[in-house]
Amino acid sequence: MARTLVVKATAGSDEPERCAQAFTVAGTAAAAGVEVSLWLTGESAWLGLPGRAAEFDLPHSAPLPDLLDAVLAGGGRVTVCTQCAARRGFGPDDVLPGVRIAGAAVFVEEIMADGVQALVY
Repeated sequence: MARTLVVKATAGSDEPERCAQAFTVAGTAAAAGVEVSLWLTGESAWLGLPGRAAEFDLPHSAPLPDLLDAVLAGGGRVTVCTQCAARRGFGPDDVLPGVRIAGAAVFVEEIMADGVQALVY
């Protein structure tokens, strides 16, 4: 049975270590061939916009654009929370190519599927 890893990032530049942990786990899993779904919620929602991940800087951490690329190149999904995007004033036409905006119902559907492991950072 194929297994999927759902990683929910709840922090962005406000808590850089927690944010980087989520992206590192998602990118590493994708590079290892694991099916990954990375959810960007709260302040991490900003990282779904062009150029924002490149502004993120944390010493000794892999660059976030590289980790995002690893997830997308590995066939993974990157999703920005609908409410989080709306609160920050952006929509589907504003996010990076390959990034979608979806809500809680889609998140629950993903984490309840057979063979799914979910992590929240």
